[in-house]
Amino acid sequence: MALDWSQCPDVESIPGKVSGAWVFRGTRLPVATIFENLEDGMTVEELMEQFDVTREQINAVLEFTARSLDAPVRR
Repeated sequence: MALDWSQCPDVESIPGKVSGAWVFRGTRLPVATIFENLEDGMTVEELMEQFDVTREQINAVLEFTARSLDAPVRR
């Protein structure tokens, strides 16, 4: 089941901006980049330094994702 990123106020998708990918609001950093780098072993601190995002931005996306896992599955 795909996440409905439009329900996360900390991200945006603008046609023509980073090919319409979901990015952190006000940036060009795709949300997927955070997950890919966490999967590769980067820490939140390293992400903050490497990509110029705040802990609050990262936490908001992680919390949104975690909450979506609690949602009932529609069939």
